[in-house]
Amino acid sequence: MEHSILELFYLAGSLTFIIGLKMLSHPETARRGNLLAAAGMGLAIMGTLIFYKSGVPMLIYALIFGAMIIGTISGWIAAKKVQMTAMPQMVSIFNGMGGACAMLIGLIEFHHFLESDDNLGLLTVLASMVIGSVSFAGSVIAWAKLNGNMKREIRLPKYNILNTAIMIIIVLLTAVIIGGWVPETPAIYVLFVLSLIYGILLVIPIGGADMPVVISLLNSFTGMAAAFAGFLYNNHVMLTGGILVGSAGTILTVVMCKGMNRSLTNVIFGAFGGGGATASGISGSGDKSVRDINISDTAVLLNYSKKVIIVPGYGLAVAQAQHVIHELETILEERGVEVKYAIHPVAGRMPGHMNVLLAESNVDYEKLIEMDLINPEFPTTDVVLVVGANDVVNPAAKNDPGSPIYGMPILDVESAKNIIVNKRSMSAGYAGIDNELFYNPKTSMLFGSAKQVLTELVTELKNMN
Repeated sequence: MEHSILELFYLAGSLTFIIGLKMLSHPETARRGNLLAAAGMGLAIMGTLIFYKSGVPMLIYALIFGAMIIGTISGWIAAKKVQMTAMPQMVSIFNGMGGACAMLIGLIEFHHFLESDDNLGLLTVLASMVIGSVSFAGSVIAWAKLNGNMKREIRLPKYNILNTAIMIIIVLLTAVIIGGWVPETPAIYVLFVLSLIYGILLVIPIGGADMPVVISLLNSFTGMAAAFAGFLYNNHVMLTGGILVGSAGTILTVVMCKGMNRSLTNVIFGAFGGGGATASGISGSGDKSVRDINISDTAVLLNYSKKVIIVPGYGLAVAQAQHVIHELETILEERGVEVKYAIHPVAGRMPGHMNVLLAESNVDYEKLIEMDLINPEFPTTDVVLVVGANDVVNPAAKNDPGSPIYGMPILDVESAKNIIVNKRSMSAGYAGIDNELFYNPKTSMLFGSAKQVLTELVTELKNMN
């Protein structure tokens, strides 16, 4: 009877995961969907603690509840205090914690399967441990890079050969352990260490705008590890949650790869970005020159436009200027100007970064237009206002075969009649390369912090009444 009730708890939890994931597809329902899925997880946990009777000592229950309280409080505080610019590294470290859980489950449960002939169960344990270890180690490195604690790109000698060799050793060692051809206990710890090393090597050479891809990939790894753990325990809610996270992460990885013009094979085998190009960072170097524009002239140009497209980037998040840009949009629309936002799939530091940022300031989601749909509209646009974006509007992706971002789909802002780029300086973007757009005759540079510049622009437009 108790087992049947517990299964109903798990069924309810699984349904909340599925419904919650569906609700995450739109900003109007995303918050409720997140809360619904969290409630389903809480329901599954409480059901397990109440109805799973196996002679568990009270001390264990005390430790479980203590850990839940600590985790809930620390997670709540971290989520409340995090700035939007730090959201990618928080996603990375939270994802890493999920991988760590699967890793620890594998290490603990491994010894139980040594006493049986269940090779399928043993394979499941090892897969959970290996994938969880890779996800944990990779997520920690991704956090360090995003947080500025580590260089964005570190190239090791013969990196691809080394990484591939370690992966092959992991596969062979797993087969050897299952076959019982070596002492299992020492071998499992060697496998554990190799998995951590592989996770580090997978992420450590990543530089530039490839970071959204690795975040998605590691997310899918954590989901797969959780699914293996669910299969191991015959726990349907863990299995469902892991499959949903793993499949969603995989789909998102494919989307990110398409946005970066990289194949999934290259991602899996560690052939991430690199590139040795660097930005000059000097206005007017060589035959290059830029044209400045002031607040007053920008306000006039925007005020008398019929159509304006705003291209948000990481600089907008850094300046926390999402609310001001929404105010600018509102003023322009009140004066009959059509305003849209052009969203590149890898703008920012993680998938959907700009969507979340603008949704926070109550920008109508229907105005956030994806790259493929917005690109045909640039030739009929009077003004494109680029705020803090760089690599995703760089024409070098189309014009320079020697560029590290060559072949990456970009927003075709150079097709617009007028281009205004707001940046603090002429420094390079996250990919570390110069941007040809800045030297386009149609481009005017509006230097300054996004929040300050946009605030002054809003004031100037209001004074034009």
